[in-house]
Amino acid sequence: MKYSSINNTLFIKNRKNFASKMKPNSLAVFNSNDIYPISADSTLPFQQHRDIFFLSGVDQEESILVLFPDSPKEKHREILFLKETNDHIAIWEGEKLTKEKAFEVSGIKTVYWLQDLEKIMFEIMTQCDTVYINTNEHYRSNVEVETREDRFTKWLKEKYPAHTVAKSNPILQRLRSVKDNIEINLIQHACNITEKGFRRILNFVKPGVWEYEIEAEYIHEFIRNRSNGFAYTPIIASGNNANVLHYIENNQQCKEGDLILMDVGAEYANYASDMTRTIPVSGKFSDRQKAVYNAVLKVKNEATKMLVPGTLWEAYHIEVGKIMTSELLSLGLLDKADVQNENPEWPAYKKYFMHGTSHHMGLDTHDYGILTEPMQANMVFTVEPGIYIPDEGFGVRLEDDVVIQERGEPINLMKNIPIEIEDIESIMNL
Repeated sequence: MKYSSINNTLFIKNRKNFASKMKPNSLAVFNSNDIYPISADSTLPFQQHRDIFFLSGVDQEESILVLFPDSPKEKHREILFLKETNDHIAIWEGEKLTKEKAFEVSGIKTVYWLQDLEKIMFEIMTQCDTVYINTNEHYRSNVEVETREDRFTKWLKEKYPAHTVAKSNPILQRLRSVKDNIEINLIQHACNITEKGFRRILNFVKPGVWEYEIEAEYIHEFIRNRSNGFAYTPIIASGNNANVLHYIENNQQCKEGDLILMDVGAEYANYASDMTRTIPVSGKFSDRQKAVYNAVLKVKNEATKMLVPGTLWEAYHIEVGKIMTSELLSLGLLDKADVQNENPEWPAYKKYFMHGTSHHMGLDTHDYGILTEPMQANMVFTVEPGIYIPDEGFGVRLEDDVVIQERGEPINLMKNIPIEIEDIESIMNL
């Protein structure tokens, strides 16, 4: 891994918190992700399943975590199963976790090789009544492939059909959505790397550059700062491309007078950052571009103030919609009749701002969090309003990552990333 080691007190605490929510005499199982094939002998780069990482810090394929807090054997209350390493694997793939290193990373004392899995599972399954399986229940999930977790769950339910089955996901949704200070520092580190990339871009962009060249500048800066790369597929959208919300082709030339919308974030230690900035190709905004930009910035700043403990997701978005409506009226994009005659299910402002304002962020860019429950301190949210005007050939979106505080306004983890028009123009014209 490129990142520095993480204090294992984070993972020890996370397991303790999860175990405290489990039913009596139950165990929970968490699997790593597969390495996914492309074709022939090619594979995609490995990405660890965020749940097993959250609970153990293990960042390696073919790993399994078992939690059994009420085990009659103390050594079986936390177990890691790992692929046994050897000299051949070390030569061809690099060193894998030894039992000693796994303890150092996770704080888990009992580590078995995978070849012992069925024997140990038989012993502990005869001692428990309930087994927690880990399913993906994120509100945006759309999974068509069978995961390693899915295959293990099938095997477990077929082999032990008399056990009661419970879900890990509701526990994880609540635990992962409230960040530990170690996690917040890791997200801050990812944001700091993103800042380095953005400042590099401000000195690079000029008429005639290509969107993919900008993407290349970002990845250069990210990797040289110990990131594995982008936290998500980057959007580098110049001109009218900005009006395609998930534009990822990044293959057009940037023209004088256009704006470039860049939705880009570095990851660090599997934690995401998520930034959007919109800048002028020529280094100067036009008056109209400035007006729209400042309207978006105002909505972002006002929306950020609402992210406090107790705020409800649905009510928050209604209030943000009211602020956006006022700005669109001022810009002449809406008139009073548009608002008076709007469909309550799709308010008038949605013509120009059709996506949500905020989402949970952390180990996943769209992180875990139950949207029907009030916001809490130490949750991390994006704030990302936008105004998209295809008829005028540009769109503006601005996005920061913020941490909700027990009292007062959230802390902006991207406060050092230039966002004011004067700052952007000044740096671009040095």
